[in-house]
Amino acid sequence: MEEILEQIATLKNEISAATATNKDEIEAFRIKYLGTKGIVKALMGEMKNVPNEQKRAFGQTMNEFKLLVEDKYNSLKESEEDLENAAGDEDLFLPGQQIPVGTRHPISLVRNRIISIFRKLGFAVAEGPEIEDDWHNFTAMNLPEDHPARDMQDTFYIHQNPSWLLRTHTSSTQARTMEKQKPPIRIICPGRVYRNETISARAHCFFHQVEGLYVAENVSFADLKQTLYFFVKEMFGPDVKIRFRPSYFPFTEPSAEMDISCLICGGEGCNVCKHTGWVEILGSGMVHPNVLENFGIDSKKYTGFAFGMGMERICQLKYRVNDLRLYSQNDLRFLKEFSGAL
Repeated sequence: MEEILEQIATLKNEISAATATNKDEIEAFRIKYLGTKGIVKALMGEMKNVPNEQKRAFGQTMNEFKLLVEDKYNSLKESEEDLENAAGDEDLFLPGQQIPVGTRHPISLVRNRIISIFRKLGFAVAEGPEIEDDWHNFTAMNLPEDHPARDMQDTFYIHQNPSWLLRTHTSSTQARTMEKQKPPIRIICPGRVYRNETISARAHCFFHQVEGLYVAENVSFADLKQTLYFFVKEMFGPDVKIRFRPSYFPFTEPSAEMDISCLICGGEGCNVCKHTGWVEILGSGMVHPNVLENFGIDSKKYTGFAFGMGMERICQLKYRVNDLRLYSQNDLRFLKEFSGAL
């Protein structure tokens, strides 16, 4: 066996140094080493003369040697093909065809930015199903069947008795999180939601939301305000003005809507802000005790705040988009405008 190994070592040096300038020389190399009467097959035949305890090691050596020969043969073929192409009529110095590079959708850009900002504050991302049952979408969030607030959301029902629907908000993800996890809870819930509305420049039958929830001991409205102040300054810049207005939501008490100074007109008044200089961007408030109790969370020990915003509205203000329909029309002229926002 030692003689065979020495022979293989010599052959490896010959193979590494082998060259070929035409197809005939390449074919001669193949016949010499890989042909039916070639060196590789002849050496493989020596396996019968190798002691049993050495057969495994010899087999591995031969496999490595065969792979070396095959790699060299393929390398010679590729080199010969490259020479043929270089000798052809093609001008290798012509500029290549441009490969188009895609861009992220503006909604994806805003979603990623929102997630990035809230992660700085320790918020995790939670996701849930877009087809929901009535309990998680409405009842658990303090909207029983006869609650008038249900009329505020025109719902796509898939099945009734029991009720299944396309979720109208990502509050259902908050519900599913509180169902499985006990405080402290600090999450944001991005996702697509559906409402039966007439499609126009300002409304659509589906849109995207980001809702947030923070439940722990001693959470206050001041914590809510400072969280949202931080978000707005990070998203829109340090010069934007902010105000809170009292509002009503069945799942929070007290509740407030937050406005920012209109970025389109600089607060002077335009069609976007309805000539008020302010644009409402989100609703918020302290989590209603009933919501906490629905999930077995002691409302006397824990408090929390929640907020929700539409991504399309944030995107409209950040990128000056004046028509909600543009987000879903797949118009490449519109989408290419965001190539520099990657």
